[in-house]
Amino acid sequence: MSNSHTVPFETTLHIRDHCLCLAAQRAARALSRRFDEAFRPLGITSGQYSLLMSLNRPQPPSIGAVARLLAMDRTTLTANLKPLEKRGLLTSTPDPADKRSRRLALTDEGRRTLAAAVPIWRQTHADIDAGLPPRAIKGLRTGLAALA
Repeated sequence: MSNSHTVPFETTLHIRDHCLCLAAQRAARALSRRFDEAFRPLGITSGQYSLLMSLNRPQPPSIGAVARLLAMDRTTLTANLKPLEKRGLLTSTPDPADKRSRRLALTDEGRRTLAAAVPIWRQTHADIDAGLPPRAIKGLRTGLAALA
């Protein structure tokens, strides 16, 4: 293999230490693992918590609206809805105004699960926040919002 097709190890180290995408992926995985563990007694994951919370609205949202909020494509969202629907935590029904579209709503069991999850989320979040300087937390939220 010629040198023109190799990347120096120093470049690997530079990427490891400077790549925002890699840092965000690593942080997201670590946070997901932490919240997944916290939500385990309820039988949901951090992603499922976010999905259920996205349905906690006065009016049932469309699949498209939820996909936009969660920054997911509709196919991935639909796949993620299935186990929650099968478990009876949400319903997916045709939109009365447009039969091609579907509306998502929490069931009573979904609302109970979400209500039980909120104190877990608050405590886990407080534990995470306690490990970071307050200015870092604000800067992190601001930076992530700017990137999203």
